[in-house]
Amino acid sequence: MLCLVREEWNMSRIGRLPIEVPSNVKVEINDGVVTVSGPLGTLTQAIDSKINVVIEDNTIVLSRENETNEMKAKHGLYRALIANMVKGVTEGFEKKLIFNGVGYRIQKTGNKIVLKIGFSHSINFEEEPGITIDVISNSEVVVKGIDKHQVGQVAASIRALRPVEPYHAYGIRYSDEVVIRKVGKVSGKK
Repeated sequence: MLCLVREEWNMSRIGRLPIEVPSNVKVEINDGVVTVSGPLGTLTQAIDSKINVVIEDNTIVLSRENETNEMKAKHGLYRALIANMVKGVTEGFEKKLIFNGVGYRIQKTGNKIVLKIGFSHSINFEEEPGITIDVISNSEVVVKGIDKHQVGQVAASIRALRPVEPYHAYGIRYSDEVVIRKVGKVSGKK
């Protein structure tokens, strides 16, 4: 059993990795704000003043001023955020949701989706700016966008409308989510 925290096992290992910038992506650093522009859009992120961001030969390299645990954590955090920005403006992010239930239906009308998920009324869920919600079938929805945080938040908001119950697995779940099923009551004869 290992109880000690080793110095190498922290976010600064991630922070040291350079970020490759594709040729169709433009990165600017002004007054502690990193702006990444690409074919799908533009994203900005404010960076802590103690984290240095440098662009060298189509790569972004981050470094920190000191070796405190807080700075090591921020080093890895900001590297991951900038890497997600580069990926977002080139490829984008998506989350797939599965709807499972008797009579569950999803329809898209304009910029909103109409959800019939077992309530006495329909639920209208509007798309946020920067997010598109595609209805693949009556039981599948894909949330797409360039901001990873926003895509995850919108998908979580839709999922929270009807969380999966463990007995019949009715509800809304992510496509890669594993639902642990429970056994219902059994009437037995003795």
